[in-house]
Amino acid sequence: MLDCAIIGGGPAGLNAALVLGRAKRKIILFDNNQARNKVTQESHGFITRDGVSPSEFRELAHQDISKYQSVKVERVKVIEIKKESSNLFTVTTEEGKMFTSKKVMLTTGLKENLPSVKGINDYYGKSLFSCPYCDGWELREQPLVLIGENSNTTHLAKIIYQWSHDLVVCTNGKQIFEEDDEILLKNKGLIIKKERIETLSGSNGKLEKVIFEDGTTINRVGGFVTTDLQQQNNLAVSLGCELNKSDGIIVDDFGRTNIEGVYAAGDTTFSGPSQLIIAAGQGVRAAAGINHDLIMEEFN
Repeated sequence: MLDCAIIGGGPAGLNAALVLGRAKRKIILFDNNQARNKVTQESHGFITRDGVSPSEFRELAHQDISKYQSVKVERVKVIEIKKESSNLFTVTTEEGKMFTSKKVMLTTGLKENLPSVKGINDYYGKSLFSCPYCDGWELREQPLVLIGENSNTTHLAKIIYQWSHDLVVCTNGKQIFEEDDEILLKNKGLIIKKERIETLSGSNGKLEKVIFEDGTTINRVGGFVTTDLQQQNNLAVSLGCELNKSDGIIVDDFGRTNIEGVYAAGDTTFSGPSQLIIAAGQGVRAAAGINHDLIMEEFN
């Protein structure tokens, strides 16, 4: 019998495993290594770890949690979680293994859907990014592009402007701007191109040109994209967890969902910027919530 099964081995799950291990809780961290930041070369904004690669971060984290014998790591995919009673869950992996646990914590993150542009995956994580706070410094004062197909494009363009005023906003044929927003951006000197993009051009992941279907091109060295986010899997929905309008799991301050015994943390809650340090901090708070609830149950 586990105290908690943690599903997902990103910063939230890793930090939760660390905290719960230090609280002498019996934990299994299930991790099939499908992190959203796998394509990223460096991660930024985490004090003492600024510029760390995702793989190095994971390795260091696993070294930390390996000190606690009550914490185990299963490098497999969880395909089903069933709530058997108020204090008992059955977790099933794709290999058919079954585990029982008093609590379940979902830290599976989110899945990104990139704009529908030919070749965009060749540049994403190398010269095209989704978060200016993570990668804006490296692109500062350079000619950038923002490829946006959703309503977040205006907001993201304003944020990117802090790092570079030389910004071309491409909507890839989509009509996404309100008239007032378009005027506002143009008054700041931003260029808006609404033509459909034919392809992107560059080498070794480094963007050089954006080529449009009408034959025109613009020279850019990198930039940002808007992404549509969704849950990595249907585990939260199958358990009955409520989602917010952004498809994130709704939680309280200590990671509790609307389903008793189910907790969530990190990007899967979509409750703030997608930063390593924020996800890790949410993992700590959810772990504290789990440990607190287990203690109260033991005393009752």
